[in-house]
Amino acid sequence: MLSRRTFLSALGLSLLRSSKLFSDQEQRKRSWKDIIFSDHEIAPAPERPHPASWDNSGLTVSWIGHATVLINFFGTTIITDPVFSDRIGINILNLFIIGQKRLVSPALAFEGLPPIDVILLSHPHMDHLDLPTLRRFKRTIPIVMAKNTSDILWRRGWKHIHEVDWGETMIMAGVSIEALKVKHFGWRYPWEQDRSRGNWKGRSFNAYLLSKNGRNIVFGGDTAYHEYFKQLAERNISIDLAMMPIGAYDPWVFAHANPEQAVAMATHMNAAHILPIHWGTFTLSYEPTNEPIERLQNALTKHSPKLALERIGQTWKID
Repeated sequence: MLSRRTFLSALGLSLLRSSKLFSDQEQRKRSWKDIIFSDHEIAPAPERPHPASWDNSGLTVSWIGHATVLINFFGTTIITDPVFSDRIGINILNLFIIGQKRLVSPALAFEGLPPIDVILLSHPHMDHLDLPTLRRFKRTIPIVMAKNTSDILWRRGWKHIHEVDWGETMIMAGVSIEALKVKHFGWRYPWEQDRSRGNWKGRSFNAYLLSKNGRNIVFGGDTAYHEYFKQLAERNISIDLAMMPIGAYDPWVFAHANPEQAVAMATHMNAAHILPIHWGTFTLSYEPTNEPIERLQNALTKHSPKLALERIGQTWKID
């Protein structure tokens, strides 16, 4: 039987010390209880996007925080893994959440979002599939999600839920969406079936290739290092932007890429630009908050992808 500590550790709610709100010495002394029940003040996002000023003539992307990215893809508005909650984790009788509190607020308030055409969900982990956030969206918005994960939303009134498996492609709001295989795991709770355990009927986990008007971008979701992205280069697909996770690797490198590995995967797919996600928003692992971006910047001095942005709230555009 799993102990409570083992269960919480498996969810990433363990002895973490990444917040810059604390000194290095304080971070080393913090326990999982400090993280879960922390009531620190949430810092404001360093920058704020202005999607009302975006036009539909190209590709505009803004990092809202963690793995939440707002995309205007030639007039199609997509949001990835939306998480706007102050705290993520396990809901206890709808009274409170046991889990990590944000370090930085979303770059855009939920009420400031433009009309969304597609919600893209990479996998059902609580820092990527946040039910309190999803309940705030209109139930008519199409959701694209990984194989064997739609049951999480079945009974919550959604009208259009689409599962897409590795190698499958669907057209949604004028955008071609192809599910890509990554190296991660899909269970939301430890007792659930999972593809990473060799059960092909278990919960799955995706990255996505998004294509429109000759432009191609990749949303990496969450992944450890792998070489599957080399297939995109072999298919001669020109990747304009790779949104790649770079945090939560210490000690979870078996499930999360470190910055150098994220750069390597972006290089595998010949991406012109890399947008680092999955760092700096929640305390999920041992590394200090700013270490991922510092290591990424150093790695990019030796490789070809250009850094699209590096702070929550920044916006990147290509015409």
